[in-house]
Amino acid sequence: MAQPLCDAFLMKLHEQLELTGHLIGLLPKGGIDWAPSIPGAWTAAELLGHILECLSGFCALLYTCEPQRLAHFQLLREVPVNHRCGQEEAQERIRTYGSHIDQGFALLRDADLARRIPTIFVSEGETLATLLLGNLEHLINHKHQLFMYLKLMGVTAGTRDLYRFRGEPA
Repeated sequence: MAQPLCDAFLMKLHEQLELTGHLIGLLPKGGIDWAPSIPGAWTAAELLGHILECLSGFCALLYTCEPQRLAHFQLLREVPVNHRCGQEEAQERIRTYGSHIDQGFALLRDADLARRIPTIFVSEGETLATLLLGNLEHLINHKHQLFMYLKLMGVTAGTRDLYRFRGEPA
């Protein structure tokens, strides 16, 4: 049975995964250790590790919704996030998280988006839709941070590297 809201969200998330992976592929040789000259700024490698944490957040949320059927998601807790991460590892892990996210969304129904999920910040819970949108916002913000890093490194990157325009091929 079609789940138009879940399907639309998952399509947008896949778009962001693809665009983030594309931007990672644009990192120049030696760029992985680059950081902007701002006190406390992350290197590109540290940013990639944090992007993986953003994706692990989706998996943790989906696991919370279906802990029995997604018990194998627990294995994801064993892999590092928020660490210095190379391009190849980041690309592979994005594919892994994407596969797990697909498995989780396959179990969701549009009605589940209204379900309240307790969080460490809001004990009475927030809707699944709100939490998913918050995770998406987090990912998109760090995707844009990576885009800005590339621009500051002198990489030719433009709007089409950052956004997917409707009606244009992927």
